[in-house]
Amino acid sequence: MKATQKLHNLGQSLWLDNITRDLLNSETLKRYIDELSVTGLTSNPTIFDHAIKNSAAYDDAIREGLAKGKTGEGLFFDLALDDLTRAADLFRPIYDRTNGVDGWVSLEVSPLLAYDTTGTIAAAKELSARAGRPNLFIKIPGTKEGLPAIEETIFAGVPVNVTLLFSSEQYAAAAEAYLRGIERRIAAGLNPKVGSVASMFISRWDAAVAGKVPEALSNRLGIAVSGRIYKSYLDLLSSPRSQCVLNAGAQSQRLLWASTGTKDPKASDTLYIKALAAPFTVNTMPEGTLKALADHGEIGSSMPTDGRECEKMLEQFASAGVNVSQLADQLQDEGAKSFVKSWNELMTVIASKSKALKQAA
Repeated sequence: MKATQKLHNLGQSLWLDNITRDLLNSETLKRYIDELSVTGLTSNPTIFDHAIKNSAAYDDAIREGLAKGKTGEGLFFDLALDDLTRAADLFRPIYDRTNGVDGWVSLEVSPLLAYDTTGTIAAAKELSARAGRPNLFIKIPGTKEGLPAIEETIFAGVPVNVTLLFSSEQYAAAAEAYLRGIERRIAAGLNPKVGSVASMFISRWDAAVAGKVPEALSNRLGIAVSGRIYKSYLDLLSSPRSQCVLNAGAQSQRLLWASTGTKDPKASDTLYIKALAAPFTVNTMPEGTLKALADHGEIGSSMPTDGRECEKMLEQFASAGVNVSQLADQLQDEGAKSFVKSWNELMTVIASKSKALKQAA
């Protein structure tokens, strides 16, 4: 039995952190679903930047968009929605079979809106309506300005993937926003079943402290922080507040491990997959990590639920001068800026491709 199947049997969902038109056209994504237990997919501006820049598969669609007067951001979302609605349809049987727990794809609002609450709400509603698929998450960053947008978007009945979360405090704030949105739906007599995941970025922790802590602590900060977050997640799931909304028909927001590709070439290429195996969670992994897991990965026991070992490890990082709270805020800010950079690069790619295709016409 492949390690991918073992992880799935343990109760964790395997999602692919990638989308390209070639992946769809070649039926590679379908093969991952059929053979590697993949049950969902995530995307971001960087992924689309690479997909459009490195393939001619989008050229015809870009020509069609240009003929309709589409440019820039408008043209991009047409391309992205084409890909993601196709992917959503591939995952739809899983979504139906799991009653909406699994089988999701994700599309991010413009990163330029990371600190614009009103703009984020409007964009989330519009993109969800355009997609017309029940199993498409709109990704909204868990920044201070993003939190009220998450609440309002959930209240509007739009499924949300809360992204750019790094710490237990940031997770708690995102979970609070989700719960408030659901509680408002219940109070308004609306159906409280609105899907959501809270995405924790893992490997960036270790990249941030690489070479700045003792070798014994190398590649251990992300896992330690994850253990703290996992305990917070389990505590929330068992809380009276969560049980109250579940009793009204809501669905729990699931914890998602993101950025789980190993960045240190000296470390195992499945480091974060093995360490973060846990039921009722999601691990969205790069394509290379998925293949490595299927080829030679090992799945051991589930993550500890008590958080004791991770707190001991975090004490060692504190002794080494790492302020986890400050670093979490820094990483979230850097992540938002990184997505803006990728977004600007994506717009440049679309503009240059558009110009080249016009000249070739």
